[in-house]
Amino acid sequence: MISLLIRDLKLAFRAGGGFGLGLAFFLIVTVLVPFGVGPNSVLLSKIAPGILWLGALLACLLSLDRILALDWEDGSLDLLATSPLPLEGVVTIKSLAHWLTTGLPLTLAAPLFGLLLSLPEGGYLWLVLSLMVGTPALSVIGTFGAALTVGIKRGGLLLSLLVLPLYVPTLIFGAELARRGAEGLATTTPLLMLAGITFGVIALLPFASALVLRVNLR
Repeated sequence: MISLLIRDLKLAFRAGGGFGLGLAFFLIVTVLVPFGVGPNSVLLSKIAPGILWLGALLACLLSLDRILALDWEDGSLDLLATSPLPLEGVVTIKSLAHWLTTGLPLTLAAPLFGLLLSLPEGGYLWLVLSLMVGTPALSVIGTFGAALTVGIKRGGLLLSLLVLPLYVPTLIFGAELARRGAEGLATTTPLLMLAGITFGVIALLPFASALVLRVNLR
């Protein structure tokens, strides 16, 4: 499993679409928002948690189509399906590799981008916490979407259409957690809901992804 994780991390850097592209897209979204809504720091501070969460979510979408597509193209996916490692473990490792190359860098960079949106001082810790808890769910859900569309030529748009509705609950509670933290309000409910979503998809979706892959590989 460790060897597969290292291999996927190397592929993510060699093939492009890794943390560099995601961070660049995240930065562009953050920079463009003040041009669209104006330089009002009070307004920017109110919408900063939601904008940062939306930017991180969209940045995660950029590399979803590469989670399984490269293995499908070179035949590695067939070999992985017949290896001693169960497919559930394979998709879990691929989700972890995607999070390490996309979700984690976005989480660490979010406070820097928060400065551009006048995020309140009390919101930085809660922003990082919300992304740290919520972005693993984005990677796992994205892997499920990649399994559904594997083998489809130019399936990137279809993948986005399938995954975006599944991202909505994570976006709602993640942005709400960051907003409440920035405003000094109670954060227990959105934190528990966000953690519940993340643990739920981690527990269930690898089995669904493996089932879909078995159907596609027949």
